[in-house]
Amino acid sequence: MPIVFHSGSREFHIFNKDVSYIIEIMENNELGHLYYGKRLKDRESFSYLHQEEARPLAALAGNTPSKLCLQYARQEYPSYGKGDYRYGAYIIEQPNGSKITKFEYISHKIYNGKKEIKPLPSTYVEQEGEATSIEIVLFDKIINTEFILTYTVFENRPVITRNVKFVNKGNLSLIIQSAMSACIDFPDREFEMIHLSGAWARERHVKTRKIEQGIQSVYSMRGASSAEHNPFIAMKRVGTIEDFGEVFGFSLVYSGSFLGQVEVCSHDTTRIIMGIHPNTFTWILGEGQDFQTPELVMVYSDCGLNKMSQTYHELYRTRLVRGYWRDRERPVLLNNWEATYMDFTEDGIIQLAKKAKDIGVELFVLDDGWFGTRDDDTQGLGDWYANLNKLPDGISGLSRKVEALGLKFGLWIEPEMVNKNSELYRAHPDWILSTPDRFESPSRYQHVLDYSRPEVVDAIFHMLDQLLSTSKISYIKWDMNRYITECYSRGASSLEQGMVMHKYILGVYSLYARLLDKYPELLFESCSSGGARFDPGMLYYSPQVWCSDNTDAVERLKIQYGTSMVYPVSTMGAHVSAIPNHQVNRITPLKTRGNVAYFGAFGYELDLNLLSDEEQKEVTEQIVQYKQYRKLIHQGTFYRIESPFEQEDTAWIVVSEDKKEAIAVYFFNLHHANVGWLCFKLKGLDSDKQYVLSLNDKEVSMSGSELMYAGIPLDRNKEGKKYGDFSSLLFYIREE
Repeated sequence: MPIVFHSGSREFHIFNKDVSYIIEIMENNELGHLYYGKRLKDRESFSYLHQEEARPLAALAGNTPSKLCLQYARQEYPSYGKGDYRYGAYIIEQPNGSKITKFEYISHKIYNGKKEIKPLPSTYVEQEGEATSIEIVLFDKIINTEFILTYTVFENRPVITRNVKFVNKGNLSLIIQSAMSACIDFPDREFEMIHLSGAWARERHVKTRKIEQGIQSVYSMRGASSAEHNPFIAMKRVGTIEDFGEVFGFSLVYSGSFLGQVEVCSHDTTRIIMGIHPNTFTWILGEGQDFQTPELVMVYSDCGLNKMSQTYHELYRTRLVRGYWRDRERPVLLNNWEATYMDFTEDGIIQLAKKAKDIGVELFVLDDGWFGTRDDDTQGLGDWYANLNKLPDGISGLSRKVEALGLKFGLWIEPEMVNKNSELYRAHPDWILSTPDRFESPSRYQHVLDYSRPEVVDAIFHMLDQLLSTSKISYIKWDMNRYITECYSRGASSLEQGMVMHKYILGVYSLYARLLDKYPELLFESCSSGGARFDPGMLYYSPQVWCSDNTDAVERLKIQYGTSMVYPVSTMGAHVSAIPNHQVNRITPLKTRGNVAYFGAFGYELDLNLLSDEEQKEVTEQIVQYKQYRKLIHQGTFYRIESPFEQEDTAWIVVSEDKKEAIAVYFFNLHHANVGWLCFKLKGLDSDKQYVLSLNDKEVSMSGSELMYAGIPLDRNKEGKKYGDFSSLLFYIREE
């Protein structure tokens, strides 16, 4: 049993072959944290790991034999106000105004498997013995309330998940002002913090910093997980690199405002808390009600960052993504956006679709501009019925015409938004999030619908259901192009306004769930001005996410490299677009644009009619090649080799589970005169196997040891003269 309770020492040991996590019931009946890290051999007591004492200015935690002092104790789910002056994991305001609580251990339950935590998304299990869980119940007798800490350890993965449920068993309402999903206390501060930050068109850039005494944090208060900060942090030991060293990953399965905070105290202990951002959150917990926090997924690696990432990739690809498309090869698509924007006719769309079919595309996607009076971005959002001036036979007719060509048909929607110039807004002006008597901030001429109100979600569901039930739609690109401002719901009382942000995300999740329940084979691609809501919560409903609106191949190297820190290649929407690039005006080779986009959910976003015959031939060959490799790319093990954040070049490889084949790519950035040679050293292969290396229709036999330790000799001068800047080389490796 991978979870053991030692009754004599009152300690819980959660473990598998890779990792241990140890909790104690302290003298005051609250929970203390003893250890998190590489697997320890189990023993009756790990009490020697408990470190604390009463020092000057410290307050004691009651009349305990050892004079327990919470200020210095490592705790499991602490609160502020009883002598621990660090940030706590939760705050509950009581009717008398007090925020002081004392939750004491009363029971626990260990069981096989893993429960859902609806209405929130979470990881899951499918097989007997795949995971073991424990629920630890703590109770505050003064407010007659309990919280349940749930931990799940996966049998064959270095993964522990955590969540918390609060249950009011009394007859008085409480106000939860903060409810983190987890707290982890480390005994030292010898860490560097990694996070993924940026902005629109440069999402999820890798940032690393040495932590110091004080607060270091990433967050969003935007109502979405955001392009600015991803709900992920990693704490790596100093000196840890891609394939060596110890690292702890923390990834929040949530799509709304969040906080990931690292606090180093004056005695150099490190506290990590992660969960819903308290500045945009309060929750009324009435009699008999409960509140569920999002899930935090913790991954441990003692083999560097690549191993941490590979664990997240495999877990999220197979035990977070779910449903019809989880294990299926994703179709090659053509999106019309950068080809036509909103200026199109049905005849023009059909001609573009025919061209797409001719070159091997499998799915044609009609983007923005097909609905209501949508001729520009000032109007039409919210009116999810076809613009018959552009599409005389509607979406129903167009979708059938596209399918008759031998293609699947997909459609863009933005169901969380509304323009004031729309029938929906004119009928329901109170359905937007806006504060009475205050200015309503537009963004992109649009406003956010109040998804905290079930009637709003119902109305959008019925419009989309009518569209889907009468058309042949296989794919939906679900966009969300602005953050929340003036967050006030006209459907909530004054006391309930702090619940709106969280209820909004629950409304988004509920709409996804209802549509998938009725249309289980529908492929969703989530989008939020590109990658502004690329998070684990979205992956539970949408197996792929548009990685960024920036389709420039050079910029995408950093974006996709950073995204790979947590998210599998199969989840990254990646397209080949036109040159000069529409975001940065850069000209890059078609080959390199294809090689970058290969490592994602692959497609095109350009006007095929503008390609030369030679370019059309190259695109056709790209698609043939991608179809040959896509299962390997999406289901293989991904290794980062060269970082675009540390040097000009970038490289990575995907290796099949059985190590019989792999695909690697080396991206050159700027070429320079009279430079030296390099050896491209691969990763993840079997050193004892003999492989055939294919490059540019040439094949060479090399052992795995040669490919990994000696490397593939590359002549930078030759490559630069032949291909110029931004060139790339794609290598296919198979067992001989």
